[in-house]
Amino acid sequence: MSNGKTLPKRSEVKKEFTWAIEDLYASDALWEEDYNKLKEMLPKADGFRGRLSESAKILLEFLNLYCEMNIMMERLYVYANQKHHEDTANPTYQDLSDKAETLYVQLSSAFSFATPEILNISGETLKNFKAEEKGLELYDFYLENIMRMKPHVLSAEMEALLADAGEMASSPDNIYSKFNNADLKFPEVKDENGDTVRITHGRFIQLMQSHDRNVRRDTFKGVYETYGKYKNTLAAMFSSNVKQELFFSKARKYNSSLERALDNSNIPVSVYTNLIDAVHDNIGLMHRYVSLRKKLLGVDELHMYDLYTPLVQDVKLDIPYEEAKKIVMEGLKPLGEEYQSIIREGFENRWIDVYENENKRSGAYSWGAYGVHPYILLNYNNTLDNVFTLAHEMGHAIHSYYSDKTQPYIYAGYKIFVAEVASTCNEALLIDHLLKKTDDKLQKAYLINHFLEDFRGTLYRQTMFAEFEMLTHKMLQEGQSLTAETLCKVYHDLNEFYYGKDMVVDPEIDMEWARIPHFYTAFYVYQYATGYSAAIALSRRILQEGKPAVDDYICFLSGGSSDYPIELLKKAGVDMSTKEPVSKALALFGELLDQMEQLML
Repeated sequence: MSNGKTLPKRSEVKKEFTWAIEDLYASDALWEEDYNKLKEMLPKADGFRGRLSESAKILLEFLNLYCEMNIMMERLYVYANQKHHEDTANPTYQDLSDKAETLYVQLSSAFSFATPEILNISGETLKNFKAEEKGLELYDFYLENIMRMKPHVLSAEMEALLADAGEMASSPDNIYSKFNNADLKFPEVKDENGDTVRITHGRFIQLMQSHDRNVRRDTFKGVYETYGKYKNTLAAMFSSNVKQELFFSKARKYNSSLERALDNSNIPVSVYTNLIDAVHDNIGLMHRYVSLRKKLLGVDELHMYDLYTPLVQDVKLDIPYEEAKKIVMEGLKPLGEEYQSIIREGFENRWIDVYENENKRSGAYSWGAYGVHPYILLNYNNTLDNVFTLAHEMGHAIHSYYSDKTQPYIYAGYKIFVAEVASTCNEALLIDHLLKKTDDKLQKAYLINHFLEDFRGTLYRQTMFAEFEMLTHKMLQEGQSLTAETLCKVYHDLNEFYYGKDMVVDPEIDMEWARIPHFYTAFYVYQYATGYSAAIALSRRILQEGKPAVDDYICFLSGGSSDYPIELLKKAGVDMSTKEPVSKALALFGELLDQMEQLML
């Protein structure tokens, strides 16, 4: 634990506050053994090239080998990288991480022939294979999901051409990443203490949360005026990325880039449009929140740079880690004893790397390898936000725990569409518990503010991003140019619509589209909003219905990728193909607004 100014070295951290990395590999020597073994196995994959349609036996042998080698690769990769994250300056684990990365690329290349070959097997042949070889039953859904893509797979020559074009198609993303992370330099500003600090991507939100309005304004202008200097270059990057998405969508016979992006997880386009429609239906609640923020900050005009500063600023909570564990256990009681027993197992058996140490990776995550319990990386520092982070990452971990325990390797990993559901559900249950527990007016307002900001930042803001993507991709498809002026106008109009008449939509915000790296992974961000909505809907059902809802939820957590994401959520009682979950989530947002207004006005 590091209460002082100097961080401890990794070797100085008490064992009970470190994760049990030895459960993956007891020593580096054992890691090297598996690494060499897997390298030697690589030619086995190539031995199946061109043969997958020969017989049911050959196909089954290949699929079993694919799972065996990928299980080994996962364990090698996770161990090497988690050891690297413990101390990023340690050259031994820098080397192991590099070796694991190289081997992963080699393994992916070795198996790259498989999907095209499976797609070339006729439906009749595959049906006969399944009848001949009972072992293929395990892979039934896996094969179905591959065959589902058959209408969008081209001839071998065309597939080779598209593969060759792939590196060129990634250029807009690569160029933007280098420009945004390496070349772009923001100006310096004076912080709250009068010290000169340079704005960076990492410091941006912290500065925007400042109690000092001058700091917020100067930071806001500094960032977006910097982007504005390069608006034409940035528009060219953005437009090029949209063009390459459209090119591949047409080549693969999709009606739009949106349809192609969603088809990977078999998500209907209506899920995307329903999200936007449901948020539009409830946009008045967002306008109410903006109005409340304006009143509570006591400003004549609310500007875009006033969105991040806390509305309740005098609550100081110091929560030691041992207390945080108790709070999380108490908050997640509605999920039942079995769920809590898994949390206890994680706490007692060192799933968690708790405190910051010298050169430890920043942030927090949950990760792991099939066949071994999940792991959580924290940098715990006694804040309420850190308590929520613990609950959040434990949600991911227990989702992985149930999926790994219930599913064979081929279905253990879950899709991005549902990845944030369990973590956000935990946070929603925890905040409900904390709100019920306290009678302190200021603490209650602080917690509600935290929850309201989650809604604003995740459900409303990510949906606005999703709408911006949908509009701009459609514009290009219809032959319109995506210039800096057109992009800025679309973005400005969306901000006016989403934030309403009580918000001054400063012209600088028109360039915010240039600051969002996720736009270079097209139609990704909507999943934050749908996942959040699903989690809120599930948490409400759990609190209202108890055990039947918990049983359905555990069934969802146990599903991995054994069914399509929409179907898995339906089993938990949430139908994301309708507007209902989003509407129900926003109804809770309205209830929280009522409470905040009663407390603070």
